[in-house]
Amino acid sequence: MTYSLDFRKQVLKSIDDGMTFAEAAIFYNLSPTTIQNWKRLVHSRTTRQTKPYKILDDVLLNDVKEHPDDYQDERARRLNCSKTGIYHALKRLGISQKKDLGTSKSVSDKKSEVSE
Repeated sequence: MTYSLDFRKQVLKSIDDGMTFAEAAIFYNLSPTTIQNWKRLVHSRTTRQTKPYKILDDVLLNDVKEHPDDYQDERARRLNCSKTGIYHALKRLGISQKKDLGTSKSVSDKKSEVSE
């Protein structure tokens, strides 16, 4: 649970005014460790720290428009990343890769010559 920045500052002001960590923990119904962590880092964390994405959103969207029936490993080779990276980027963008067997490159529209 994330507490507001105002509440954190209020608790820390009580500590600065002479209240001990144990007293503040009992008074505000918090863990002493939580208060000590707040003392180290006052700012509210609204988002977590994430690494920048290797696959840019606009590049992937453009690739999906140009090659709608490609498999993820084909996209990965083109964009120089892993299949898992493509999977997560598509999921992040809300793109579902459903295959239409009628238009897929892997299935021919003609009947096999063997079956005739």
